[in-house]
Amino acid sequence: MRVHVVSDVHGNSEALARSGEGADALVVLGDLIDFVDYHDHGGGIMGQVFGAEKVSVFARLRRERLHTDAAEYAKRLWSGLENAADVVEEAVREQYKRLFAAMTAPTYATPGNVDVPGLWAEFAGDGVRVLDGEVAEVGGLRFGFVGGALLPPGAGPRRGGVFRPYLRTAADFDAATAALGPVDVLCSHIPPDVPELTYDVLARRLEIGSAGLLRAIREHAPRWSVFGHVHQPLAARLRVGRTECANVGHFQRTGWPYVLRW
Repeated sequence: MRVHVVSDVHGNSEALARSGEGADALVVLGDLIDFVDYHDHGGGIMGQVFGAEKVSVFARLRRERLHTDAAEYAKRLWSGLENAADVVEEAVREQYKRLFAAMTAPTYATPGNVDVPGLWAEFAGDGVRVLDGEVAEVGGLRFGFVGGALLPPGAGPRRGGVFRPYLRTAADFDAATAALGPVDVLCSHIPPDVPELTYDVLARRLEIGSAGLLRAIREHAPRWSVFGHVHQPLAARLRVGRTECANVGHFQRTGWPYVLRW
């Protein structure tokens, strides 16, 4: 068996259409939507709506870790539109139409934080299985899927706004992970809570990893744990016990899938 795995597609439908070539199956670990393109400020939904110059200001504030200023700046931009939520939903739907059409191999997909899971059933065709907190058998192995990312400790779900990221409490995420039981391949958008896997060397910060995923790895020792989310990790791969933990890469930029063979 040969399975290709991608994550953090962020709108790159052209590469996604090629990602299943030569594979028996394709696994997609979320973040399909290109909302803010930090490499091409004119790209992504914000770039299309407001232009590269305004997005560059937002990106600079984020880069300088002025998160409150960045949030206020974005809020001012969106409040200048009469129908901001409708604009965003239309753009998301347009991207999903292209992206799901690009999944040509038998596909198993789970959402990331930059996704709207409630829309996936509308666009997923017969060859795409959407899984979140569920197990699928692929080539005789059990693949377990858990989607989304974690809310910061003590934070609640965002209310209002033009776009709601798919963020979960640790209790909810951990319960979904535990319910998978023993699996051969643990598939998630975010990494387990291991510093080498959660530290982004370009952003110079730790992303939030999952203690629940780490517990599942230590308890069940799957062959692989595959994930994305951290675009420039300190370590792309390491072993936890017998489990190979692998960040499958920032697919928007690389265009190359990670390959599992058995």
